[in-house]
Amino acid sequence: MSEIRLNRRGFLGTAAAASIGAMASAPVHAAQGPAARLPLPEGKMFEGFDGAWAAMFTPFVRDERIDAPVNYDIIPSMVEYFIARGLKGVYLTGSTGEGFLLSHDERVRIYRTVVGAAKGRLKVIAHIGCFSTADAVKLAKAAADAGVDWVSSVAPVYFGQSFKAAYDHYKIVSEATDLPFLVYSVGKKIVPAEAFELMKLKNVHGMKYTGRDYFDFGCMCRKLEATGKSAIYFAGADEQVLNAYATGRFSGCIGTSDNFIPGIYAKICELAAKNDFAAAAPYQEKACRLIEMLFATAGNDSLWKAVMRYIGLDCGYGRRPSGRPYTEALYAEHCARLAALGEDVVRKDDAKFI
Repeated sequence: MSEIRLNRRGFLGTAAAASIGAMASAPVHAAQGPAARLPLPEGKMFEGFDGAWAAMFTPFVRDERIDAPVNYDIIPSMVEYFIARGLKGVYLTGSTGEGFLLSHDERVRIYRTVVGAAKGRLKVIAHIGCFSTADAVKLAKAAADAGVDWVSSVAPVYFGQSFKAAYDHYKIVSEATDLPFLVYSVGKKIVPAEAFELMKLKNVHGMKYTGRDYFDFGCMCRKLEATGKSAIYFAGADEQVLNAYATGRFSGCIGTSDNFIPGIYAKICELAAKNDFAAAAPYQEKACRLIEMLFATAGNDSLWKAVMRYIGLDCGYGRRPSGRPYTEALYAEHCARLAALGEDVVRKDDAKFI
């Protein structure tokens, strides 16, 4: 589910009580003794990358203009909320972040604002995907200058819908900086042999896999493992994070709903790291109940972002055509549905409790 709706997928391959609510949202604390962790490759570039990440919403000023400006002022509060609730990192200006609907300057300012607010307490990956390869290269260099930890991109969008084109695009974009590069596989069925070729590229050291075919994904992993190259994998389908962890290959998750129920995903990660899948399952079920409710709002992505307003971090509406303004009556109905799920799922004004 990660990147807002199931039909917003790109290309890879061919082509209860307040106390209960507080528990669900509380920061994750390390276990006594050596801390259990999800599988993480060796190497400095991977340090601190395990756990739950938000595919961060880009906040806009909430008004009905089609060119509503980015609300940079709220970003530090979002960062503090994520840290307090146990997230390990943020993925910026991806699909959830409406990256393709932002200007180059807006995206760069978002990178700089997040890096400045995080002060090293969160890892930062910048999605630099653009329609043109040249624009993606420029954005990758700007993201590196902004101080992000890694860069990432979807494969070519609209144009270049062949493997050869995707390979050429990824090679150029991934080599535009010295930063590690994360392939973003989203949408189409993964083709192991082709994905393997992308993963062999010099600066490519991981993949955000927003898919559900763990067999073909595993086939690709085995081919790469045979070469001795280390790579990190993030689960991108929010409703299947625990399923992904059961494969033993994923180091973390990056998703949309991590924005507003970060404590739940942090808890899933904590328990999965201890191989306590039975204890983690109820948390995944909580997440799925919320996701199921949100799927019913298909047609206006602003209602996903409205959950941020519900928890006390108003990120405005989606930028057209991604989202449209909603009426206050519709928002009230939305809030009622969220409240009906219970505070052990999503807590009203949760950000005010950090």
